[in-house]
Amino acid sequence: MKTSRRTFIKTGAFAAAGAALLKHDAFASVPKKGIVALQLYSIREDMKNDPLASLKEVAKMGYTYVEHANYIDGKFYGYAPKEFRKVLDDLDLKMVSGHTVFGKSHWDSTKKDFSDSWRKLVDDAAILGQKYVVSPSMDMTMRNNYNDFKGYMDIFNKCGELCNKQGMKFGYHNHDFEFSESLNGQKLFDIMMTSMDPKLVVVQLDIGNMYNGGAVALDVVKQYPGRFENLHVKDEIKAEGGNEKYESTIIGEGIVNAKEVVDLATKIGGTEVYIIEQESYQGKTPMECVKKDLEIMKKWGYA
Repeated sequence: MKTSRRTFIKTGAFAAAGAALLKHDAFASVPKKGIVALQLYSIREDMKNDPLASLKEVAKMGYTYVEHANYIDGKFYGYAPKEFRKVLDDLDLKMVSGHTVFGKSHWDSTKKDFSDSWRKLVDDAAILGQKYVVSPSMDMTMRNNYNDFKGYMDIFNKCGELCNKQGMKFGYHNHDFEFSESLNGQKLFDIMMTSMDPKLVVVQLDIGNMYNGGAVALDVVKQYPGRFENLHVKDEIKAEGGNEKYESTIIGEGIVNAKEVVDLATKIGGTEVYIIEQESYQGKTPMECVKKDLEIMKKWGYA
């Protein structure tokens, strides 16, 4: 990977996504079947204990792309942005995406503008060479009533405009409440899908999380064709304990029909980025699981 960061050149409103990808130095060699990445939350304890050694092991497995889930006080896993970019470059890893929750504090309702901290986040994401800045959830106070919720969808669109200026896209990652909670008789997910401008906000569909909200991945992909260029590939089994009915497992071994979902999303969903995530391990180590997950994606022809 080159150590310099070029400006990601935007054509239209990212209409030519493939061509735009090639103009970003971190994505100069995109696999023909898309990008397969690892969400580093899958190995969160390893990353907490020794991020450098963990990333080396991930690279050794054959991963080229990763997605972070740790941006705290302006640092990624304890590294300043430029330092972390060098760590990635040295391992020939590319940070395709990153998870940082967009909260109420990131928008100044008086000034009608973003906070300095959110602007810095976007700047730092650009230093890493990210393609996506993703909010992986939403605070409960942002979805108490219909008007407020719609207002935040407008802000999400503004997030998309802000990210576009840095050659990136803003995204939202679902959990389960988007499918189980409603406002004005509409599921939150449906409100979001009709309120967020697809030219400005990417929906990073987590095909496993939704099961705890009563939704089925195949149905959602069919309902909203063309809307899921960035997919979280996950599988689910019945949970052995805890508050949730389902927990994640090795892809292809659960109830999601993961291969069918991934194939359908590729065919009609516009999917070009496939991010592996596993949060529960059924007695195996996280590293063992994510290695197996990658092997399965390769077997399916996606890596």
